[in-house]
Amino acid sequence: MAVTRLETAGGRRRVSDRAWYKALISFVTLLLVICLAFFGALTVISYGPSPAARDLFVVSVMETSAAKFLAHLYFSSEEVENIIAGNEVAELEETSDSSLIQVPVERTDKSAIVVEEVRGNTFKGKMMIVMDPGRLMVGIAHDAFVRGVRGKTVAEIIERHGGSGGVNAGGFVDEGGKGDGSQPLGIVVSEGKLRWGSLGATYDIIGFDQEDKLVIGKMTGKEAMDRGVRDAVSFGPMLVVNGEPLEVKGFGSGLNPRTAIGQRADGAVLLLVLDGRQPNSLGASMSDVIDLMVRYEAVNAANLDGGGSTVMYQEGELINVCCSLYGPRDIPTAIVVRGPADGAPSGGESGNDG
Repeated sequence: MAVTRLETAGGRRRVSDRAWYKALISFVTLLLVICLAFFGALTVISYGPSPAARDLFVVSVMETSAAKFLAHLYFSSEEVENIIAGNEVAELEETSDSSLIQVPVERTDKSAIVVEEVRGNTFKGKMMIVMDPGRLMVGIAHDAFVRGVRGKTVAEIIERHGGSGGVNAGGFVDEGGKGDGSQPLGIVVSEGKLRWGSLGATYDIIGFDQEDKLVIGKMTGKEAMDRGVRDAVSFGPMLVVNGEPLEVKGFGSGLNPRTAIGQRADGAVLLLVLDGRQPNSLGASMSDVIDLMVRYEAVNAANLDGGGSTVMYQEGELINVCCSLYGPRDIPTAIVVRGPADGAPSGGESGNDG
């Protein structure tokens, strides 16, 4: 009887081992099929009959930190550069004219914040309209940016500055998509203090001056400080300047998550996030972002950091879909919406499919 039990147990182990072996083979086979289908699709896109699909694929992956290698699997560096050159926003040749913005001293809706839903053929997202531009500032993760000292999430930066909402802001060192958000790229000015960068170097400036007007353009750190810039980061491209949308070649960019900022003639600030890399929202091109900013009557507008960093918060709640597999990223800077200066409550939320 004991021998029979041993034989039975051994048989069960063999059956169990075979089942796990078959499951492993099935999983590996499925994974191989998916990989073959994926790279087969990329091959068709890259070498198929549609140059537009090829260009969109290349510029989309080249905007990521971790997936650039996919473009170089199929094209030489020169070919990639030519495709990018044919799908970009023109360089800004002038700075924003502050006289085109008139911020009312008194307005009945000064404390209001309105959030509207926006949609396009390949994206969905949120447009936050902050009526009082004086509530906007560049929030920073730490008083000093030290290599290796991780940044903070947008939610943490908002909380650090006592804000009610906001979005991600400038770029940061992010090699291979593994950056810790410790070091910004470009310049950082927060509450009138130069926190990162130098007075002598030239940067793409996106920020607010002492009159709460959005300043965009290429200038040195000294020129920015002399102009009275109180809060600023660097990124781009610029999208609308002095009421005119910038010229776009091709798609202007690939399809990816986007964050952008703009300002209307009445001073109201436009904060835009567009989801991407999702089944129901592939992402937006720069042409899409420009079209939205023009639709919302932006006099000046600029693109901020996007991709896995793209998030928007309102009253402590994440109100868009973050595409990062690990959740909201650690970053060095955020555009923070502070509480109303007069202590009045924020306005309500409204929805509108754009």
